[in-house]
Amino acid sequence: MATMQGVRLPGDSTVEHVSVSVPEPGPGQVLLRMRASSICGSDIRAIYREHLGHGAEAYQGVVAGHEPCGEVVALGPGTRRLGVGDRVVVYHIAGCGLCDECRRGYAVGCHSPFRAAHGWQRDGGHAEYLLAEEVSCLLLPEPLTFVDGALVSCGFGTAYEGLLRAEVSGLDRLLVTGLGPVGLATAMLGRAMGATTVVGSDPSAERVRLAEELGLVDVGVSDPGALADAVDVSTDGLGCEVAIDCSGNAAARESALRHTRTWGRCVYVGEGGSVSFDVSNLLIHKQIRLHGSWVTSLLHMEELLERLVRWELHPEVVVTHRFSLDQAAEAYRVAAAGEAGKVCLVWED
Repeated sequence: MATMQGVRLPGDSTVEHVSVSVPEPGPGQVLLRMRASSICGSDIRAIYREHLGHGAEAYQGVVAGHEPCGEVVALGPGTRRLGVGDRVVVYHIAGCGLCDECRRGYAVGCHSPFRAAHGWQRDGGHAEYLLAEEVSCLLLPEPLTFVDGALVSCGFGTAYEGLLRAEVSGLDRLLVTGLGPVGLATAMLGRAMGATTVVGSDPSAERVRLAEELGLVDVGVSDPGALADAVDVSTDGLGCEVAIDCSGNAAARESALRHTRTWGRCVYVGEGGSVSFDVSNLLIHKQIRLHGSWVTSLLHMEELLERLVRWELHPEVVVTHRFSLDQAAEAYRVAAAGEAGKVCLVWED
């Protein structure tokens, strides 16, 4: 194939179908045939609706999609680990490889001008093929599916990192504010890591219902006014040892902190916006550890893939809508409505 079909996001809540050249892998690169490419909330917020950001961090008009999963079909010179036919998950940011953040495995924090995220500054997964760095690819273990792998690329990795930051264990009750795809992932993984009770809240009754139907939460709340009572009943009025906000909403962030137990841990993973709260009463006097957590590391993503197999979990259960590449416009409309679980583009065998 000399050309392939792909999708770009011009802004103004539109999708553009384009025909582009199939890339050839250079030194240290691999060419992947796409099998699944899911839609992230940041794609909606910062690219699909309007192009946010400036300079090197802004969307560069490339093929969209930063949650890809596929199989290797060609190898560039100097590749040493992967082979044709390997199923791989892609860590979606390629960094310089030399700075302290990259050496830690957190290429998301790389500040080099060489940093480029798939779907933002370099072509992403919403096309038939994807060019990736071999160092950014992780083997997708059996029995995980390509859709499982796509969800790990960002959303489930982000959830896992937040839970690691909070040191969730069997000693904890967990509150998740925001039951979008990352919140659903947080609830699922939090329970697998030992949380004895999971309380989830979201203004969308549909998302709360989905979390309950999947067995991801013990208590689901769609009325913000009912959250305090739900937490009190679930924790004997003490609050949750761990609270994680996945919404980025100011009121939800404040609620997460408010309902964190004294000496507990609260993590913000939801992007955007701001928050205002009574620092002394909600944070200092309660001796709370408040963390910010951004995406995950390459090592933790690999660790998560291994643990999903051990826990016998499939991230794809949170996918409520699957579309072909030709249906990308409808896929983005569904994702942007904020009522669904995860939305994914898939390629059939």
